[in-house]
Amino acid sequence: MHTEKIIIYTDGAARGNPGPAGWGAIVIDGKKVHELGGHSDKATNNQMELSAPIGGLKYLKKIKYDGHIEIFSDSKYVILGITEWIFNWQKNNWRNAAKKPVVNQELWEELFELTKIFKIKWTYVKGHAGIEWNERADVIATSFADDEPIKLIQH
Repeated sequence: MHTEKIIIYTDGAARGNPGPAGWGAIVIDGKKVHELGGHSDKATNNQMELSAPIGGLKYLKKIKYDGHIEIFSDSKYVILGITEWIFNWQKNNWRNAAKKPVVNQELWEELFELTKIFKIKWTYVKGHAGIEWNERADVIATSFADDEPIKLIQH
C-alpha cells in the first residue's frame, strides 16, 4: 500500500569535474525508506545530479508505482532543466540558447521519458542546510563517488 505521494531526495557528487563520481536517491513512501546509489569512474557533478532522479524514477517504474511524486533536489540545473529549459532544447533540436549542443542530452532525454510516466512536482532545496534527507542523499552520493561502502536503508 502506497501513501498518497512518494517523496524522493536526490544528490550527485564528483571528485574532480569530471572524476570519480556518485549519486544518491532516497525514496520515501510513508514510513518506508528505500535508498539507492551508483558510482561512475569518470563523470561530472551535473551528470550525477541527473542520474539521481533517473535512478529514483527507474526504481518506481520497476515497482509499478503510478501516483504522485515530489522530487527534492539541491541542483537548480536539474530543476530548471527539466521544468523549463528542456522544452526549448527539444524545439531547437537539442541546441541551447547559444546554439550549441545541449550537454548531457542523453541523460536529459532519459529523465524526460521517465517524467512522462509520473505526476511529478520538482522542489528546490538548499544543499548543506541541515535538511535531514538532503544531507543523507549527499552522504550516499559522496560515498559512491569515493567508492566507499555504505549501508543503504531498505525498509
